[in-house]
Amino acid sequence: MKRSSNHHLFFVFFSFSAFFILLTSFAVFIQFSFAESVGRDEAKQLRDEVRDMFYHAFGGYMKHAFPLDELKPLTCAGEDSLGGYALTLIDSLDTLALFGDREQFAVAVEWIGKNLRFDINKTVSVFETTIRVLGGLLSAHLIASDHATGMRITSYNDELLTLSEDLARRLLPAFDTPTGIPFGSVNLLHGVDENESKITSTAGGGTLTLEFGVLSRLTNDPVFEQATKNAVRGIWARRSKINLVGAHINVFTGEWTQKDAGIGTSIDSFYEYLLKAHLLFGDEEYLFMFQEAYKAAMRYLFNDPWYVEVNMNSAVIVWPLFNSLQAFWPGLQVLAGDINPAIRTHHAFFSVWKKYGFTPEGFNLATFTVQQGQKSYPLRPELMESTYWLYKATRDSRYLDAGRDMIASLQYGARCPCGYCHISDVESHKQEDHMESFFLAETVKYLWLLFDLAVGPDNLVENGPYKYIFSTEGHLLPATPEIALVHEHCSYFGAFCRGNYAKHRSVFNISDDTQGNNDSRLRTSGGHNNIPFKPTSRRSTSGLIKGVCPGLNHAQKYGISYMPKADRNEDEPAKQQEATKVQTHSVVLVSSTDLSPTSSGIKDGHTTKKSSQEDTES
Repeated sequence: MKRSSNHHLFFVFFSFSAFFILLTSFAVFIQFSFAESVGRDEAKQLRDEVRDMFYHAFGGYMKHAFPLDELKPLTCAGEDSLGGYALTLIDSLDTLALFGDREQFAVAVEWIGKNLRFDINKTVSVFETTIRVLGGLLSAHLIASDHATGMRITSYNDELLTLSEDLARRLLPAFDTPTGIPFGSVNLLHGVDENESKITSTAGGGTLTLEFGVLSRLTNDPVFEQATKNAVRGIWARRSKINLVGAHINVFTGEWTQKDAGIGTSIDSFYEYLLKAHLLFGDEEYLFMFQEAYKAAMRYLFNDPWYVEVNMNSAVIVWPLFNSLQAFWPGLQVLAGDINPAIRTHHAFFSVWKKYGFTPEGFNLATFTVQQGQKSYPLRPELMESTYWLYKATRDSRYLDAGRDMIASLQYGARCPCGYCHISDVESHKQEDHMESFFLAETVKYLWLLFDLAVGPDNLVENGPYKYIFSTEGHLLPATPEIALVHEHCSYFGAFCRGNYAKHRSVFNISDDTQGNNDSRLRTSGGHNNIPFKPTSRRSTSGLIKGVCPGLNHAQKYGISYMPKADRNEDEPAKQQEATKVQTHSVVLVSSTDLSPTSSGIKDGHTTKKSSQEDTES
């Protein structure tokens, strides 16, 4: 099954050559497209134009589709696409707040509090419902209930939080599996159907930690956070020996049913939430997993400036394909402080947008043509997201120019009578009568933030009372003390803990197996050594307890086992057999207290990226 290293080197050489030809062929076009870079006055005009784009689409939805889930912008009608509970309105709540639209934000929150119910006989995607509905409700609750945001609703009485908890409890039965990895779908009234597929995607099972974690902090009920952490551990425990994960997994057996590893479809936001869960909650376990996963991705998936899909065990290339969901990656790299490869990759991805006016779902890197069957552009936000983060990190005007080009494409190619249409074919620009809710939750949000930042930001994200983490659906999750104060650390890290939490977790279960094991990549409590928590210091400070557990390395703290190098000979991946030197990339985690851009990365507590419904397809 392995291919020779010569095949790999030929592909890399061909990729570089083809990419150079592509850039050369577009040099004249790019040069004459924008004779002048975007200045402050034009940035203000573009920011206002993006705001108008939002209200054109939001107004179309409210007039023609509400309370159905989504708008059909060509025929000015509505359709239920997820659960039949005003999906687009919920997904748009924090964008209204970001714009400072107090009136419509308050009206929407009040309507949802009075009318939304989840005791319905609907089978829904766990992933999509979590990132769009649960995330939208929690973000709006945190804004509407807090005077510091400037958007406090005086009549609000935690109705959205109550709805969030009810919804999450209806999703919890999906996590009742031998691996802890959830089913892809669940019925909100009856739980998991007996005929439900046991196959789910890595992104679908591993992109739930932010929303469920925030809910646990707000309700003081750890069940939500623990369920999603167990799901991430279940996936990470089954990674390959070279720290890659596949695309689809059986939630009962833990067997990989699709072993293609990549950063795009079906996997993308798994990487994203490892870093963001650390940034929001301060949890070092997520940081450790992210660092290991990121190093593996950069070693085996990165063919500068593109990313390919490889076999998770051998690292042999299986798909030389750019898919549009990969476009979030440069933005994630900004958050990790790895700016230089992010700049190169964004430039490559944007060259595809320049060629077609949009990014197709799939672009073949061997032929440099649109992949057959993947010609559509469903208004995805990922490239806008990375553009925003790179501008924030560098203040380079090229990203404003890129944003201007994206707005032009959307205005002249996707604008419809009542909103914005999917593009079914990026070559013909044929429109399709559908508008995903994430267009309002993310696509226009990132474009607006980009140009508002250029003008001199005056918004909740840049100048608000908190640092915000963006969920994968673009929802704003603030790093408030209530959310970011991590009780998970208190037993071993010296972090401050709420109340007497340390007393209830006096034993921390870990494995003493530091040599690794072929069958189990993760050791958890039960049948392993129990090391008691022995704080070196204990003091009370405003009701908080501080304790540390000294002398433990990451693998001991988290019970994560490793395969000794001597045992890897038979399955040595192709890239390790090559005599070529592999470029390495250090991960510099950003600070959550400094907003100033630096040459090595933006020091910011924010974050972003979105996965799509394709992530949960089996």
